[in-house]
Formats: sequence, structure tokens, C-alpha cells
Amino acid sequence: MSDQPPLHVLPVPARTTHDPIAIALAEDIGRGDLTSRYFVGLDRRTARLFVKETAVAAGVEIAGEVFRRVDPSLEVTVVRASGSRLERGQTVLEVNGSVRSILTAERVALNFLQQLSGVATITRRYVDAVAGTKARILDTRKTTPGLRALEKAAVVAGGGQNHRFGLFDMVLVKDNHLAADTELEHLQNAIRRCRAENPGLRIEIEADTLDQVRRFLTLMGVDVILLDNMTLDELTEAVQLAGGRVQLEASGGVNLTTVAGIAATGVDFISVGALTHSAPAIDYSLELT
Repeated sequence: MSDQPPLHVLPVPARTTHDPIAIALAEDIGRGDLTSRYFVGLDRRTARLFVKETAVAAGVEIAGEVFRRVDPSLEVTVVRASGSRLERGQTVLEVNGSVRSILTAERVALNFLQQLSGVATITRRYVDAVAGTKARILDTRKTTPGLRALEKAAVVAGGGQNHRFGLFDMVLVKDNHLAADTELEHLQNAIRRCRAENPGLRIEIEADTLDQVRRFLTLMGVDVILLDNMTLDELTEAVQLAGGRVQLEASGGVNLTTVAGIAATGVDFISVGALTHSAPAIDYSLELT
């Protein structure tokens, strides 16, 4: 990796491509790993990456790819795949080969592991909290810029489900969109146009009040109504009003203390921004054996 360009002359990735592993390695290695070059010999050893707390694994395969990118001759073995529940001290990945290469890749591999396992672990806590109800835990677009695909995969590893990936794969009419025009006739016309041009696309609309829920239930073509920052009583009444005609998603004020009560109201989905924007990192280490 010593022939990599300095970070300050790294070309900007093309708009149509995005490789977070390449970006992470470029920013960390730059012109080369000077410490390993001068202070580490040419020995070949085996290293293990292990967790230091109870967690759900995610990003294990990404970490393995980091080692392969640094040195294709490294032998990488996934011991526990993403989605595995982990106890303190358990190994998730083993790497055999050049010590220099292993240590060069170490931090980037651990960074992906700790971040993505943090997302999977907190997701599993929410999923476990609503067990026995119909509610499914959804992520949001509140992700780390450039890492959305990886973080959403980590949500799935933790037992959650992905909401829309971006602005292009689902319609979500929120309060700021509605502020421009709240006429039901205009909304209905927009839904018809959208349906005609995008068959099969899911359409969701946000309601802040029960009165809005009643109004939006008269619209044809709505798949989901988002119930934003409603009380438990309001959520329960919204479920009764909908009567199964559309799916309902609860959002706002969701945490591990409140999520079980929200799920008990009968909503179909609960979206939780904290899965990706506030997931605590999981502690991992690399040990040469």
C-alpha cells in the first residue's frame, strides 16, 4: 500500500460509484503505514478479531474485505457471521499472513466492525422489546453520510427492517410537503399521477393529528399513514379508525422505554432514528496469536 497517493491529492469518487472501504483505507493509510514499515518485520502470524462485550455482530464480512484489499495474500476466515449474537471474548474473524499487512488493515477493519455491530446490537434490543406484538422495527434515513447501505444492512442483521433507502424508492409525504398544499383533491390527484408513472411504488403520508388520519383515510392509493409524535391513546384510536385498510407507522418519542407500549397499540411499524444516528459503538480488539 506504500504507493497510495497522499490523502490531500486523492481524487473525488465519481458520483455514480461509492466504495466506503476504499475511502476508509485511503484516509487511514495515505502514503503508507510508516509505523509498520519501519518497526514491524516480515513475520507471518495469525490474528483474531474478538468482541469485548455482549453484542450482535455486523460488518464482519466488510472487515474481512478490508484485510483482503490491503493484502490479497491474507487468509481471512469468518468465524461468526453478521447477525450472530456474541458474548464477551468471542472471535468473529481470523486472519493469517503478513503481520505488516494485518496491522495496516487493523483499525479500518475494527472501525467498520464497531460501528456496524453497534447498529445491529441496538436494533436487536428494540426488536426484542416488541416481541409478541405485530409491530416491526424500521430504520430511517438518519444515517452516517456514505455508509447508508452498510448501516441499513446492519439493521437487518439485528432483526430490524429497512424503510425506504432514499428519496427515489418510496414516496413519503411529510408535514413540510403538506405545508405547501393540504387540499385533499390535490393530494388525490398527485397520488394518481404517482401511481400511473410508478406502478408498485409504496406511498406513505404523515399525519400529526387524528383529524388528519380521518382525512387521509379517504384517499385512494395510500399504503401507509405515518403517525407522528402521537400519544398512546391517539395511536390506539388511529388503529381503530384505520381498521386494517392501510398500514400504520408510529414515529417520534421512540426509545427502549417507550417502544413496548407503542407496539401494544397495534401499529404495524415503529421507525427509530436512533438505530443509526445514536448507536453506541461496540468494543472490538485485534490480537496476534
